[in-house]
Amino acid sequence: MTRRVVVIGAGVGGLAAAARLAAQGHTVTLVEQAARVGGKLGLETVDGFAFDTGPSLVTMPDELRELFSATGSSASDAGVTLTRLPIACRYTFPDGVTLDLPGEVEQIPAALDAALGQGRGAQWTRFLERSRRIWDLTETPFLRSPISMSTMVRLARKPGDVRAVAPWQSLRGVGSKYLDDPRLRMLLDRYATYTGSDPRTAPAALVTVPYAEQAFGSWYIDGGLYRLAQALADRCATLGVELRLNTRVDEITCGADGVAGVRLDDGSMIDAETVVANADAHQVYDNLLGRRHRGVAAARRRLRRTTRSLSGFVLLLAVDDPPADQAHHHVMFTEDYDAEFDSVFGRRGRARPVERPTIYISAPTDPAIVPGPDTGAWFVLVNAPPHDPDNGTDWDAPGLSERYADSIVEQMAERGVDIRSRIRHRRIISPADLERRTMTPGGSIYGTSSNSATAAFLRPSNRSPVPGLYLVGGSSHPGGGLPLVIMSAKIVADMIGHAGA
Repeated sequence: MTRRVVVIGAGVGGLAAAARLAAQGHTVTLVEQAARVGGKLGLETVDGFAFDTGPSLVTMPDELRELFSATGSSASDAGVTLTRLPIACRYTFPDGVTLDLPGEVEQIPAALDAALGQGRGAQWTRFLERSRRIWDLTETPFLRSPISMSTMVRLARKPGDVRAVAPWQSLRGVGSKYLDDPRLRMLLDRYATYTGSDPRTAPAALVTVPYAEQAFGSWYIDGGLYRLAQALADRCATLGVELRLNTRVDEITCGADGVAGVRLDDGSMIDAETVVANADAHQVYDNLLGRRHRGVAAARRRLRRTTRSLSGFVLLLAVDDPPADQAHHHVMFTEDYDAEFDSVFGRRGRARPVERPTIYISAPTDPAIVPGPDTGAWFVLVNAPPHDPDNGTDWDAPGLSERYADSIVEQMAERGVDIRSRIRHRRIISPADLERRTMTPGGSIYGTSSNSATAAFLRPSNRSPVPGLYLVGGSSHPGGGLPLVIMSAKIVADMIGHAGA
């Protein structure tokens, strides 16, 4: 039957779900509290410079292509042109060694040998073979399907598969069995941050993250990644989705049989048989649903057992005459990665800004995002603790963000990227700003972290305990990052099904 569906939140998960459901024949209304679509996939412009303020990398591009195909278009026809990067990322290690990691997996071993020493490529190849084995075992049951304990039960029937996935091991633990070079182990640790997690406690299954990136390539969307949000909004409009911007939902309303719709902040109602929440799960269960609804209390208890993902501190730098040899993606590692994770997760007292953080720079060479030649729109990110004035870091404390931004620019110069005299404009986005922009508690980028073997089962499922209510996006299964959020939307759309089915 045709359903009236309300989708809350026009992030990528909400846009993708709305487009899929409309293509499946449902009547869809998409409401977004901000003035533009995109959610964490944001855009900021200043003086002709355009900055992506969220994801800066596309992996698993076939997920994006399939999304457009399933909704009646193609990525290219929708205005999304994907370019594969020849250098996936430049890594600068504390000892000064620089590694330009190729974008083609076949070229990686030789590059590792050349930069880090003979035999390092063979080590990484053996590690990726293990990663591929785990990917093959977990891709369909853990990423492309609704999660349940029966998934683990089925896996447990094959002891060899259990040993391969090694749920009792951490990401760092499994990496240490293959990688004896501390720089390779540091490179692997970095991938835990893609899920907002600590490599010392994140499950070994996260070795699939470097496998997916290197096997399927690192990609850029010409004109900036925000083009994806615009293209999905256009698909929604073509498919008849009603989009309401500057519209905040105050409550998900329910009747005896499940959801009944949503109540907006102006007091008006939108009736619906189905609600899809592309909002942080804490926001959904703590603020949008009343406590009387069956099963909600249990969902809240599970959420309380999770750990917030890390947040990020962002600098948007409009640069004049940027260095010609600057890589598109550049990671400059800290001298002490453990100290960084201790700081952001509060392992030794209150969570606090990292004194000497790992610094990530995204510096696309793209004339569509700058006002003219010899200019650059740089996105700079460091891991940061969530905004938590009571128990951690108050990112709204007077002067804190400005002082920290100054420190990061100085440390960039110390590590070989000195643009201090070339910065025309500087914008700061702190975890507190992220919280306000995205209504995500603390500005936690990925909702909950994957800081335990059971994290996948504590992460909120796509089907809520309230009939007719579904969760989509980075804080629900299967997790954060563009490809997983797109998978999340497909899982939800498949659960709801086609009109008339």
